[in-house]
Amino acid sequence: MEPSPLTRQGRPSSFQPKIDSLYEQLFQTDGNESAELSDGFWKEFFLLRPDKSSLQRRLEKIDADELLQIQAETQQLFRRAIAQITSRNGLSDETALDTLTVFLDVVLAKRYTNPSSEIITVLAGLDEVDDVFLDFANAIETVIRSGESVEIRQKAIEVAIALTAGAYQTSLVSYFAHRDLFPCLMKYIQDIDTHIRVFEPFLLLGLLANYNKFEFRNPYRSRLEDFVNDVAIEKVVRGLGAVCSRSRDRYVGIQEDIEEGWTLSSTLKYIGLGALAPSRSSTPNPNAEDNKDLFATLPERDASVLLATYDFTNANKVFCFNLVTAPPEPKLESPFSAFLSLTSYILHHAHRSPRATLYGLLNLTTLRIIIEDQSLCTKLFDPTVSNPVRLCRQRQPLLPSSNPAARPLAATVLDIALDTINHNLRRRLHVPLYTATTNILHRLLSYLVTTRSRLPYHWPLLWQTLLSLLRFLTTYSASLIHDPDLPALIDVLLATFCLAVGAGDAFLPDTAAYDDLFYKLVESAHLLPRFKSAFANLSRPTNTAPITPNVSSSTSPAALVDALIAVARHFETLLEEERGKGKVGKNLGAKEVGRVIRAGVESLAVPDVEGLEKWVRWREAEERGMVKRVGRCAVEDARRVVGGR
Repeated sequence: MEPSPLTRQGRPSSFQPKIDSLYEQLFQTDGNESAELSDGFWKEFFLLRPDKSSLQRRLEKIDADELLQIQAETQQLFRRAIAQITSRNGLSDETALDTLTVFLDVVLAKRYTNPSSEIITVLAGLDEVDDVFLDFANAIETVIRSGESVEIRQKAIEVAIALTAGAYQTSLVSYFAHRDLFPCLMKYIQDIDTHIRVFEPFLLLGLLANYNKFEFRNPYRSRLEDFVNDVAIEKVVRGLGAVCSRSRDRYVGIQEDIEEGWTLSSTLKYIGLGALAPSRSSTPNPNAEDNKDLFATLPERDASVLLATYDFTNANKVFCFNLVTAPPEPKLESPFSAFLSLTSYILHHAHRSPRATLYGLLNLTTLRIIIEDQSLCTKLFDPTVSNPVRLCRQRQPLLPSSNPAARPLAATVLDIALDTINHNLRRRLHVPLYTATTNILHRLLSYLVTTRSRLPYHWPLLWQTLLSLLRFLTTYSASLIHDPDLPALIDVLLATFCLAVGAGDAFLPDTAAYDDLFYKLVESAHLLPRFKSAFANLSRPTNTAPITPNVSSSTSPAALVDALIAVARHFETLLEEERGKGKVGKNLGAKEVGRVIRAGVESLAVPDVEGLEKWVRWREAEERGMVKRVGRCAVEDARRVVGGR
């Protein structure tokens, strides 16, 4: 019998997936001359299911210079993927989209010497860039508008996010300005039936609306201003609420902070029979301070959608109205309640990372825009628009317990502002955060004074918080006085407190509450001259916007401090006279002080607060530095979202 001409090969030590071998063949960096890969290669490439992690690892091993050396291969991949998407071939389309998402995410994150030109070289070539990227934008728009399934349409949005976030500092994003994606994004939002799927298109819209918006008239900003489709806007609002709830739950996952009601376990522990209490199945959450590293990573990357929320709020009053008034769906919190809740958690932990501080500033700005609209501010004070809001209670001091169903939303916003002030006091104070927070307080009090509305609230805590901030600024004046943002904080802080002292009878529930304000002021009377002395020579930048329009000498910071000192001295004089009578001794108790204050209100020369209830509207151009910093943060987070990191 003749021997077989076939030879038996040994079993390989490991098997390599076919798609991995194609990746290896495509991204060879051994210096061999590049060659055009065959049609058969690309047909097989897009028929196989992609291995995202393998593709990502291979691309991450290649540095920017090596990418430029294999530009022929990278250009082929980009063009072939675009052609595959355009052909509308089902599974192969999905493969092309997944491949492009990973490819763009990794390639655009490289450190290039000349980013704009070198990225163009890697993806398309300088001579072909217009044709290739116009085809790319058209292909992505077509799939988002009329893809075969919601999943494929979402993958196309992820590709657009990968390019937009990765190439944000280049001119490539402008191709999405020429090929308007706004209509197809809104069509996608109207077609989906799951709120959380709004995240990707809304995020992309926010990135595009912020692209170079201070350098030219951004067409997406114009789209936001003119959009009045109530159905689509409501879906955006519901989707935003779902994203905010999900992001807030990440904080709760680290430390549960809900107020515990009366249960069998708590009752037995209260009466000293804790040993009989049933054991809890879940492991108790560690203390918040033990989890500072975990809290420092929050908010999650999906908080980047807050940039789009700000832009839509700043541009479109219909969106603002729907956001504030949208009722809750069954077993869900209302979208605005979810937004306020996430804001509460972000600001509670704002000092833990620059990211948290920036997103906290952004949400405070969004709230400021809403409050500065008279009709929307009326909704915030309307008890019929009230919805429960879960506020952060993860560190002492805790906000007072209250019945959330009986409170207007304005009371919740006040709570968020107080919590922000109390939990972020650090020697290296983030002054813009405190300025934005105090601006919120000033506008809410201004509305109450102007409309003479009375809001049930724990007012003593508000006065105590403002005076604590005043004391902190005085104590650390030496390290704060050179901060260029400090004058704005001092101006709005004094304006807010003087407005309350001079017009408290217009919004406080009764005379006892007004008397308590004076009592708190008398308690801190020794602080006011020190505050005035510490900041007497405070230099003010010439470009600082005034807190109130038409600033006069009577509403200047020095005059406001003098007015507060005069009020405190008025009551101190009466107290000295009471001590001089010898009826109650040298040390007056709280009751005696309260009685003297009640009697002294009638003879008090109330400070003139005319003009203090007015304020200057938010102007984005004056805060472009902050907006650009938040934009860069959101772009980086969006890049990590599509990259799965």
